[in-house]
Amino acid sequence: MNIEKNIGLSIIEVVKDIYKKELDESKIILQPTKKEFEGEFTFVTFPFTRELGKAPQIIAEEIGKGLVEKSSLIAGYNVVKGFLNLELTTKVWLEVLNEVLVSSDYGTGAKKEEKVMVEYSSPNTNKPLHLGHLRNNFLGFSVAEILEKNGYEVIKANLINDRGIHICKSMIAYQRFGNGETPEQAGVKGDHLIGKYYVAFDKAYKEEIEKLVAEGKAEEEAKKEAPIMKEAQQMLVKWEQNDPQVRKLWEQMNGWVYEGFNDTYKNIGVSFDKFYYESDTYLLGKDLVDEGLDREVFYRKGDHSVWCDLSDQKLDEKLVLRGDGTSVYITQDMGTADLKYKDFGAKKSIYVVGDEQDYHFKVLKLILQKLEKPYADGIFHLSYGMVDLPSGKMKSREGTVVDADDLVQEMIDTAKARTQELGKIEGFTEAEAQELYHTLAMGALKYYLLKVDPKKRMLFNPEESIDFQGNTGPFIQYTFARISALLRKADQEGIAYTGVVSESLTPTEKAICTTLQQYEKAVQDAGEQYAPSIIANYVYELAKLFNRFYAEVPIFKETDKTKLAFLLGLAAATGKVIENGMSLLGIKVPQRM
Repeated sequence: MNIEKNIGLSIIEVVKDIYKKELDESKIILQPTKKEFEGEFTFVTFPFTRELGKAPQIIAEEIGKGLVEKSSLIAGYNVVKGFLNLELTTKVWLEVLNEVLVSSDYGTGAKKEEKVMVEYSSPNTNKPLHLGHLRNNFLGFSVAEILEKNGYEVIKANLINDRGIHICKSMIAYQRFGNGETPEQAGVKGDHLIGKYYVAFDKAYKEEIEKLVAEGKAEEEAKKEAPIMKEAQQMLVKWEQNDPQVRKLWEQMNGWVYEGFNDTYKNIGVSFDKFYYESDTYLLGKDLVDEGLDREVFYRKGDHSVWCDLSDQKLDEKLVLRGDGTSVYITQDMGTADLKYKDFGAKKSIYVVGDEQDYHFKVLKLILQKLEKPYADGIFHLSYGMVDLPSGKMKSREGTVVDADDLVQEMIDTAKARTQELGKIEGFTEAEAQELYHTLAMGALKYYLLKVDPKKRMLFNPEESIDFQGNTGPFIQYTFARISALLRKADQEGIAYTGVVSESLTPTEKAICTTLQQYEKAVQDAGEQYAPSIIANYVYELAKLFNRFYAEVPIFKETDKTKLAFLLGLAAATGKVIENGMSLLGIKVPQRM
């Protein structure tokens, strides 16, 4: 039931009746009534004074009176200057409740004949996933779920950076120091083992630089002349020449990393429909460079390098191909964007990448627009800020990064300690208890990282995130478990809670109904803005309202069976929307805790 639309149509009819004027439906905007006033929706009349020829307050009074007389939606009204605050009839809220309870897809948008690709994760195969990757994965997965809820066909993609000098660094260090060890022998996941050698490379590199500097070389020269760096660069050349031994080692080490990544992805609850690998795509894009030259979108300089002039967009010239014919990152990304479109035909493509790449994606979109690609306008960079810990900034090559696996385990351990401390696992088997700890840990972690606007840099506080009070995942999960307990009791006692009827609603009950009917709008807004934070904060507000209701109303002390059915229906509808909303964030909610 689209309440705002129906109220808007009623306003149009009343205005036509009173003023003999036809208002444009698109100009009728309703907003939630401020908490200090009675009512659920407010209609602002100031924009219509010239058209209707009266003062805003008079217009508000006349429309309000007309709505009460003619519309079954409006029970009452009050006017504050030109603001018409509308109170809805109980019948409206009962229809909302029944719609939530009966619908199997409440909040789902109409099916759109449009594909969207969401690319996220994009790890390097020289180290395990870390805290920053967690924000990326959770954002990408959640945006994909939200877009699917909005009716799009969504392809979840992962472009893995599996080649380049950084990969060769781990390989050289493994050759030098690894003695052929395997993940099984080391007793660690494959991605952690390879990450160890990436750190080992940096340590050896610094030692060689220091030695060369001590021998009298300048630091910049020493960085170039360090033997281990030269070996890595030579290995990259051999890799590009398809040297059998280098390729064999590369495949073996990357294989270990993929096994580790897959374990992590499963553990954190994210998935992909399509994997792309930079080793397959790094040579793409040169045909687009040729096309750009033919169409005079690009031009060639004297050293044979190819450029795109973006000065008309208040940017500089952008190199798209080196003079020796080798690609740069933008060349690869142009080619990969084209490949994705050929594979799936998605005209919208969302790249979940940190804000340090803002310029790169702005340029990518502009170049593809100049080439008049059908997917160019649909390129969107979902830029997000970095995640810091109270202990400070992380650096992978120095081994100071917080591994995702370690952080998840820390969160599970904290959830276990908090849950046992609060005595919330009575009657659980050991397996059920372990599942609950994992559910709470991931709820805490995902919710904390997703409730913040993606553009903001943020500080992640593990202790704060696992709190059972306040704006946290566990608070919302506990609210759902509380609702589930109420409904289990109702089922045991044979009390029905569908087809609810009630004569009057308390302010808190009205507030819950108002919030429930706003879910569809929250889903729509989150999809349009690519912002899971909208869903996160919506669900938190709903959970807060339910807890206020729970404190105000001792549900099972209600003796009126009709009223009891309504109270339980309100709880059931709230639980249903909480579960649905949290699923869009990739968060499970426990039936018991």
